[in-house]
Amino acid sequence: MKRRSQPRPDVSGVHLWLLLWKASKAVEAHAWSSVEGTGLGLSDFAVLEVLLHKGPQPVNVIAKKVLLSSGSMTTAVDRLERSGLVERTAAPTDRRARIVHLTKEGSNLIRKTFAQHELDMECVFSHLDASERNALGGLLRKLGHQAEEMKAEANKSVENKYK
Repeated sequence: MKRRSQPRPDVSGVHLWLLLWKASKAVEAHAWSSVEGTGLGLSDFAVLEVLLHKGPQPVNVIAKKVLLSSGSMTTAVDRLERSGLVERTAAPTDRRARIVHLTKEGSNLIRKTFAQHELDMECVFSHLDASERNALGGLLRKLGHQAEEMKAEANKSVENKYK
């Protein structure tokens, strides 16, 4: 009796991208529901989380950490400032630069919200054991670095083309 072979899983780049995209959207939806009740959007939550864990930061540094454009970052900080969650002060070494600080209200909100968010995210990844989590982390870092290097090379190519 001949055994049927199992079809090989599709490991093409486009299929892996699709899997990553779908998984990312599902995890993002869970993250969104984790902070939804606070009235914060994910970008506002991300800004507050950076300030909670890294302390006061220049606006441009926060933008890089939370992957927001300059304009989106300014809008987010304006919104958080109007809500009384952050304040901006001049940088001591450069009056043009602005440093964003958590207010007491902002600190209280993000501490409470982050504690619940941490539990919610732990729940999403609870189906992976320690070795799977380590492997996933390593693979995602490797993939991200490769994609960033390829983007930088493509940008150099475009710049050289127009010189």
